[in-house]
Amino acid sequence: MNPDLQKLHPYPFQRLNALKEDITPPSSLQHIALSIGEPKHQAPDFIKEVLADHSDKLTNYPVTLGIPELRHAIANWLINRFQLPANSIEPNTQVLPVNGTREALFSFAQAVVDRSKSPLVLSPNPFYQIYEGAALLAGAEPVYLSCTEENRFLPDFDSVSEQTWQQCQLLYICSPGNPTGAVMSTDDLIKLIELADRYDFIIASDECYSELYFDEDNPPAGLLQACAEMGRTDFKSCVVFHSLSKRSNLPGLRSGFVAGDANILKPYLLYRTYHGCAMPLQNQHASIAAWSDEEHVIENRAKYRNKFNAVLNELDSCIDVDMPDASFYLWAKTPYNDTEFAQKLFAEQNITVLPGQFLAREVNGFNPGANRIRMALVAELDECIEAATRIKQFIKTTS
Repeated sequence: MNPDLQKLHPYPFQRLNALKEDITPPSSLQHIALSIGEPKHQAPDFIKEVLADHSDKLTNYPVTLGIPELRHAIANWLINRFQLPANSIEPNTQVLPVNGTREALFSFAQAVVDRSKSPLVLSPNPFYQIYEGAALLAGAEPVYLSCTEENRFLPDFDSVSEQTWQQCQLLYICSPGNPTGAVMSTDDLIKLIELADRYDFIIASDECYSELYFDEDNPPAGLLQACAEMGRTDFKSCVVFHSLSKRSNLPGLRSGFVAGDANILKPYLLYRTYHGCAMPLQNQHASIAAWSDEEHVIENRAKYRNKFNAVLNELDSCIDVDMPDASFYLWAKTPYNDTEFAQKLFAEQNITVLPGQFLAREVNGFNPGANRIRMALVAELDECIEAATRIKQFIKTTS
């Protein structure tokens, strides 16, 4: 067996299941899951129709590069969404469809990390656990950059030593962030690009939550957008990861893409060709329809906006929580230990939340997820309000 497998930590939901294992919640209360970031809004009907209309493609092998129509649709979406110069995305060399960004974020590290050079892979802390697993199985050492309230829940890149930057081969960033919802500004991203130029590392920008924001006039910036503002459309050392899971409520479609530096995507495509992960053709056609339509995305944002307003209004003054910059998560402070809080909340109110410390690693005696919980407002409005009401009652009772 690959000895690096022994380095993997238990997944957060595995730890959560163990935390709840011996508890029987009240049967009189319906279970409400706020723990998993799985969208529960209905998938758009027109995308289902396209999927069904192309069911005859089940008899065809897809190619790893994807069909030209999909790559062009993605390129057009990137240019329009991030205000890139016309024709600045070359669909044949700068776009690569993937089966959801989870597998792409993992496999990317396997392709780009040179394990012979004591590599470091940097990531936010707390973080999406795939970054860590990808680094470990690529033969790299993860370096965790704590995201605290004092630093707007963004990594403190100024605290990174020059030696660490010199050994860094890959930097994962996530904006809007999971679990905090924090958004990096264009200036933040430009600063990172300049660091990548100086120290020769790759930036992998996880932008899966980029379309879940609250102000229609101020969408989150993206890494390729920052490159364009610097006047560079070769997107050197920069790749972005996008998905239809959150944007279009299509987690089961397993559809996303990687885009950016053609010199990185070319060998990554070679890796993926052997990896055996071509997107099914019917899914590609459904994805074209999804990337080509914005009306359903605007409606989706409105639903989340209503839920955040309602839930925060209900939780007002009972728990320390603020509106995030974007995403569908609330990153709330708990009045005592987060694992104990989550356990008792499940036992008394049949609500599952994710302890923050499960999403982070302790660095220098400090876990930046401790005494926080992540709540995913993915259920329908009424269920989210019911959850908030029960949480409010729980806090009043326990305090």
